[in-house]
Amino acid sequence: MLIVKDLSVEYADGKRAVDSVSLALAPGESVALVGANGAGKTTLLLALVGVLAAKSGEVFLDELALVKKTAPEFRARIGLVFQNPDDQLFMPNVFEDVAFGPRSFGHGEEETKERVENALDRLQISHLRDRSPLKLSGGEKRLAAIATVLSMQPEYMLFDEPTAYLDPRARRNLRRIVNDLPQGKLIATHDLTFAADTCSRVVMLKDGAVVADGGIDCLKDEGLLEAAGL
Repeated sequence: MLIVKDLSVEYADGKRAVDSVSLALAPGESVALVGANGAGKTTLLLALVGVLAAKSGEVFLDELALVKKTAPEFRARIGLVFQNPDDQLFMPNVFEDVAFGPRSFGHGEEETKERVENALDRLQISHLRDRSPLKLSGGEKRLAAIATVLSMQPEYMLFDEPTAYLDPRARRNLRRIVNDLPQGKLIATHDLTFAADTCSRVVMLKDGAVVADGGIDCLKDEGLLEAAGL
């Protein structure tokens, strides 16, 4: 289980971007993280994989606490899909991008190739393996970025605005894929329809703090949405 206890993250000027957040994500559970721009969603995701240091609080993956020494293991077990796929795709072709993670963690070429092929097959994008990311559509880039995370075979996946830049068809395809993924998922999104279609629970943030944590029907509560600035 991924457990967050009283986590706070501050900007350089001392302002809190994440304010005493506590939540838990069970294996296989899909949770929407919603809030207005500046609510702290992206900052929270980055803190959960150790990219940003917490001012206070704790993050646990089962019995493993997130500290500087354990951050690499966290990043191997928790995959983060960035909002902009261009931040995740930087190699000459899709195969090399998807292979980058396993190679960086010391897996041999045979193991890496198997992981890449499994990730591409699962997302039905094997035909893109030799394509440059620069030649991909927005939807194809999104799937290639997800494949770079899947090749690490994570236990949990964090998504930052996964429907950004997608047309309706690509969005529907992404919904199907996300629903098919067995990992626990925390999905930061403004797209409340996508959240309702892919998640069973919602956590609402406002000004870095949790204002609601409950069933997905919370998205129908006008009072809660108003309180979260949505």
